[in-house]
Amino acid sequence: MLKVGLTGGIGSGKSEVSRRLACRGAVVIDADKIAREVVEPGTPGLARVVGVFGTEILREDGSLNREKLGSIVFADSEKLASLNAVVHPLVGARVAELQDQAIPGSIVVYDVPLLAENRLAPMYEVVIVVDAADEVRVARLVELRGMSEQDARARLAAQATREERLEIADIVVPNEGTLEELEARMDGLWKDLTARAAA
Repeated sequence: MLKVGLTGGIGSGKSEVSRRLACRGAVVIDADKIAREVVEPGTPGLARVVGVFGTEILREDGSLNREKLGSIVFADSEKLASLNAVVHPLVGARVAELQDQAIPGSIVVYDVPLLAENRLAPMYEVVIVVDAADEVRVARLVELRGMSEQDARARLAAQATREERLEIADIVVPNEGTLEELEARMDGLWKDLTARAAA
C-alpha cells in the first residue's frame, strides 16, 4: 500500500486533483468529508462541539451551521484549537477504519487540507501539494464560492503559507490554469504514483 498525503490551500484545486486520482483507481480518504460526518446530527461529535460553542452554532433542524462556526473559529486561533481538539481525534479514528479496509497494493490518497499545519507529512510515503498563487486562490473563492474578499483572505491567513506547504512536498501539482491543463498533468502524476507503489 502506498500512503499518499494530498494537500493544498483553500482554493488551490486540491479536491479536483483528489477526484481525478479516484477516477484513476486511487482509494481516496477525504479528511474534510469525514470531518463533516463526525459532526452530523445525532453524533457524539456534534454534541461535543455544541458543548464547547453553544447551541447558537446549530441550524433550526439541529444540524451544524458551518458558516456560523467558521466565522467564529477562523477569527480566533484559540477557538479553532478547541474545535480541532474535538474533531481531529474522531477523524483520526475513522481514517484508521477506512485504511484497514483498503486492499493490499492500493494507492491510498489521504486528502488532508491541514497536512502542513498539523505537521503530518511524516505519516505519508509521498506528499503531493496542489499549488496556486494566493491571488489566484482568493479570486477562485470569491468567484466560485461566493466569499467576500476579506473572508477569503482570512481563510488563507488561517492556513499554512504557500512556502510552508511547498517545503513538505515530494510532488508539486501546479494549478493556476484551466481544468484541461490540470487534466493534462494527471496522467503523469498517476504514472509516478503507480511506479512508486510498484517499487
